This record gives sequence, structure tokens and C-alpha cells, in this order.
Amino acid sequence: MRVFKRLLAPRTLAATASISLLAGCGLMESGGSEDAEPIVVGTTSAPSTLDPAASWDGSWELYRNVYQTLVAFPSGAAQPEPDAAECAFEDAANREYRCTLREDMKFSDGDKLDAAAVKYSIDRIRKIGVKGGPVGLLGSLDRVTTKGDREVTFHLKKTDATFPFVLATPAMSIVDPKEYPADKLREDGGITGSGPYTLDSYTEGDKAVLVKNEHYDGFADRKNDAVTIRYFEDSADMVAALKAKKIDATFRGLGASDVVDLQAKHGSEGLQLVEGAGTEISYLVFNPKDPWAGKRAVRRAVAQVIDRGAIAHEVYRDTVEPLYSMVPKGLTGHTTDFFDDFGDPSATKAAGILSDAGITTPVPLTLWYTTDRYGSQTAPEFQEIKRQLEESKLFKVTLKSRPWKTYEAGYREGEYPVFGRGWFPDFPDADNFIAPFVGQENALSTPYLSPEITDRLLPQSRQESDRGAVVRQFERAQQIMAQDARLLPLWQGKQYIAASDEISGGERALDPSTIMMMWELSRKTSW
Repeated sequence: MRVFKRLLAPRTLAATASISLLAGCGLMESGGSEDAEPIVVGTTSAPSTLDPAASWDGSWELYRNVYQTLVAFPSGAAQPEPDAAECAFEDAANREYRCTLREDMKFSDGDKLDAAAVKYSIDRIRKIGVKGGPVGLLGSLDRVTTKGDREVTFHLKKTDATFPFVLATPAMSIVDPKEYPADKLREDGGITGSGPYTLDSYTEGDKAVLVKNEHYDGFADRKNDAVTIRYFEDSADMVAALKAKKIDATFRGLGASDVVDLQAKHGSEGLQLVEGAGTEISYLVFNPKDPWAGKRAVRRAVAQVIDRGAIAHEVYRDTVEPLYSMVPKGLTGHTTDFFDDFGDPSATKAAGILSDAGITTPVPLTLWYTTDRYGSQTAPEFQEIKRQLEESKLFKVTLKSRPWKTYEAGYREGEYPVFGRGWFPDFPDADNFIAPFVGQENALSTPYLSPEITDRLLPQSRQESDRGAVVRQFERAQQIMAQDARLLPLWQGKQYIAASDEISGGERALDPSTIMMMWELSRKTSW
């Protein structure tokens, strides 16, 4: 198997720093036995769909646990490793990627999982072609061929050293051809995969009940028999449920005030907090078709006014860091171009940008955000953005919001002039913080045409298996993005898991894409 040389050590992104909030016990020590009772995990990130062919979002948190991919990121890994198959590039040009499946693979219902099923799963993503869906990840794929029951080869249109990282994303989950139509999404509310768990029941917006998949054959070493995921709209309700022992752990959406409170308690409530380096980012998207947001001068004036430090400190209480590039700290190629171009926030400089472009102030802008996706700080964050912009006397801001499901549909249809998004990386590489957002078809359904990035810089970078050798291309791409200001990075987050002192494994449960691997969690049985 071709080895990808990385500038980052394998545990740079996935390693966690644990903070014990329970005096007198070793943090996250496992008793070594499997659980009789399901572990209940709370999150504010509910799936938008159960079908992998439709999702390029936080639905992957569920997928990683019930579906399987050919390669994946085991705990602590920063490059793809075998899961359902052993894979490798077969040519020096990195254009033929061959995988050999494990023997006698099966789906959770007992159906045969073979090479044909793998080809079917990838082909249907492209055939269905959901707008803003994972088809955008397969731009370099030409075709998929099979040989016998176990061999699958991916033929690429162009050299792409990041293709194994794409196959490791939950978007490329293998599905049972008998249960998933080839030309449309599955709509019966079921899941048939080959992951560590099978979906026993699912209630939209409420919970997903996962039980052990007896047919599973992969890298996951399950520490429990069952997990129930509870979905919350508000982080305060989620933390209240944790304190009331209605759930055992939280993941995704833990509020800043809750993190600060847990850090300060030091064991008085019998809870523990696991803190990890994160590559989650938050940013604004400007719609080029809007009469105001489509003007470069307006976007650059907004960039000149925004005070990221105030957002991080006043709203998030320093549980996030200001971000001045779409590529976060910790990844090869990170820069600070937005700070280099705009410096400190300045209403005077912003007024000059608008005046030079002949734009009369105040500029009317409508900013949209989702009410139930990124935690309870989202609304205060947008209130702070509105305050900053209107305090400059240069903008008149209207705020609007929707729950995630209708919010996502709205931005896919191009309804919003300016809208907020978060990005949890598909894989830990700078490519994944640039490529998904550019081009005619992208993850935001908001076309961003930048030929230098899409036709020259990204293809050049993808010729290199040594990802540390492509810094120049990523730095130039970020310069272009800062100049265009089509996307405005705001902050970079950390990963936090709050859990009962009875729960072990939190420090191993986070992968480089900030997805919880539920199988790592267990209950302590000895002290």
C-alpha cells in the first residue's frame, strides 16, 4: 500500500487532552467488559438524511457507526487505513486505486457484501447526483470496475493523491443494493449497512437506537453492545439531561458556558470533560446572485469590520479561536491571509472600500443562521455580528433563522444573501477546506468560479502523495479566497466531550474529522 507522508504526526489532530472533573479516580479508565445497558450519547447534530448518497454534512456522525467504508480513520490515525478492504494505488501516476475486500463480508441483514455492492454504492451517488451532496467529492473519479467478488478498482480521470481520503469519508458508505434504489434515495427510514452497529429504531429529531451488528467485520473493537443517540435542539437541555443522568455523554453542540462551567467545577457534579484539538470551523457564505452580497466591495467591507476576537471572547468565552483563513491551524498550508489583508477591524477602512466602489451606505444585508445545528451560541453569535456591522454605520442588518432541515434546503436553492455554515472536515488535509467550496458544483450549492484554484492549484497539489510538499499551492489558494471574500472565516473550534464519571473511552472516540466513534465508549466496572 502506498504510504502517504504527512507533515503532521498521526495523533496531532485526533489526540485529546483530558481534564478530570472527578477527584480521586483515573480519567476514562476502562473496566474491560462489555456493557449490558446501552450508553446514551446526546448531540445537537441530528441527521438531515439516512441515505449516504444525499449527505455532505453532520449526518456522517451516525453513518460512521452504522455503515462501513473501504478504508477509514481508526482512533488516532491521520491517514486512511484498511476497513472493509486493503487498498493501494497500482500505478505511479496515482490514477488507479485498487481495493481487495475482506473475505465473506455481509451486510447487517445477512446479504452478501461483494465488489458489485461497492461499485453499486459509488455509482448511485453519481447517478442520483443530489445537489450539494457527496457527488461533489467524486470529481476526479472516471469509473469503477470489478473483478470477481472481492476486487474493486477506481479509475481516476486525473492524478489525485487525496482520493483515499475521499473513500474514507462516511459519504462513501457501502449500502445493500437490495435495499437502496439505484436512481433515487431510500425513503423508508431504514438503514442497511455493514458497520459496527445496526439501526434498531430511529425517530427523527429524537433518537437513534443502535445495537451490535453481529455480521460486522472491520477494524472497530467494540467496547459496548449498544448505543442510543439522543438529539437535542438546545445545548442547555442536553447538559441538563447529562446532569440528571438521562444521558451518559455529550458530543457536538456543547455550549461555551457549559464548557467553562464544567472546567470550573472540578468534580463537584461527578462529571468529566475531554478536550481535544479541533479542526471545526465557522464561516459566512455570500451569495453572488444577491444584489448586495454579490458585490466584492460589500464583502470586503464586511471582512474589514468583523471582529473575530470579540466573537470568540464575548460569545464563546474563548472556547474557540479567531480564524483568518479557511484552512485551520494544525494543518499544513494554514495561513492568516484575512488578517494580512485587512488587519484589525476598522469602520474607517471599510467606509473607504465602499466609497471607492461608489456604494451608498447603509448597505442592507440579510443574514441567515440555523437554530438547531451548531449549538446554542449560534444565535448570540449572529446578534454580535449584527451589532458589529450596524455599529460601523455602514450596514443595516436583518437576521433570519430556520431549523436545519429547512435551512439546508433554503441555501441549496440559493435563497439566502448571506448565511452561516460550520464545517467539520471530511478528512484532515488542507485540500478539504478549499476544494469543497469552489467550482460550479460545491458543498454550499453556491457557485464559486475560480479557475486558478480549480484548474491549476488543486490539480497540482493532488499530484503529490507527500502532502507537506504542496504548501505553496494552498497558500496561493487562500490568498485568492481572501481577495474574493466569498467566504469569510470566523473561528476554529475545539472538541469537547462531557461525560459521566462512569464512562470510559472518550479520549479515543474522536476521529480526525471530529466524528464520534461510539464503539470506543464503555462503562467503568472497577476502580
